[in-house]
Amino acid sequence: MKPVIIAAALALALPGGVSAQNYPSKPVRFVVPFAPGGSTDLLARFLAQQLATPLGQTVVVDNRAGAGGVVGAEMVARAPADGYTIMLGSAGPLTINPNIRDKTSYDTLRDFAPITLATVSPFTLVVHASFQAKNVRELIALAKAKPGELNYGSAGNGSVGHLSTEQFMSLTGVRFIHVPFKGAGPAVVDLLGGRLNLMFENLPTIITHVRSGKLRLLGVGTKQRSALAPDFPTIAEEGVPGYNSATVFGVLAPAKTPHPIITRLNAEMVKILQSPQGKNALAERGLEAVGSTPQEYASQIRDEYNSYSRIAKAANIRVD
Repeated sequence: MKPVIIAAALALALPGGVSAQNYPSKPVRFVVPFAPGGSTDLLARFLAQQLATPLGQTVVVDNRAGAGGVVGAEMVARAPADGYTIMLGSAGPLTINPNIRDKTSYDTLRDFAPITLATVSPFTLVVHASFQAKNVRELIALAKAKPGELNYGSAGNGSVGHLSTEQFMSLTGVRFIHVPFKGAGPAVVDLLGGRLNLMFENLPTIITHVRSGKLRLLGVGTKQRSALAPDFPTIAEEGVPGYNSATVFGVLAPAKTPHPIITRLNAEMVKILQSPQGKNALAERGLEAVGSTPQEYASQIRDEYNSYSRIAKAANIRVD
């Protein structure tokens, strides 16, 4: 086939006749399904700023909060698959809400095209500095000696912290009393005040309080020790094999976005995430940079989706 014919065929294969060689020819919208100011928003703004130069176009962050990330995810799932709408994904809209709500208008495993797994941040088990359990094994023993007496806080029903604690209880056979809050911030305040016994929370949220000595970190939820806190053991190391809980952020596009565009975006993002400058900048935000292939991120989403499905069903977690 002649080169001209090949080029024409490629152009016709892309939405609207757009050629991947000319992509992008206009600004790219980067949807964040949460309000400004959180970890998701900060990461998206960092990537948007860094992507502008190699792409040669402005990358505009568009915050579309609502329903635990569902509103923004629905918008991206319905957007044209032309590479001009991408989303910063996380557990809330991708792997938790579809498993605990009666229905969402999108199918996580069908309606998105993963681009790259951007960062990982472990969920951690923390207690007040004065709490009598000094490690995970002591906490388990204490909980079994006082069934139903210890309480824990979370950012709300169906939050990562809620499901992380349910996973811990399922694996250890202990029971804690759930105290849901409207966000992680108020829960951390009550933990610092001694009104809560323990909490599973994202490392960036609590590491300052751990370093100041106000909270004690008993274990990190990732399978391996975190590069951001290498001195702390994993919860699995501490006697709960199989435990795994982390906040994972990744970038996705609508399903059927042309493969050459996914490949281009992946290549540029991986360069940013795996550069020393990128890793250092994100570490300062409490995020461990990754930068994976689309296939690796797709596998991570599928595994996390199935894991949260099992946890939610076992604990009968539902939200309206």
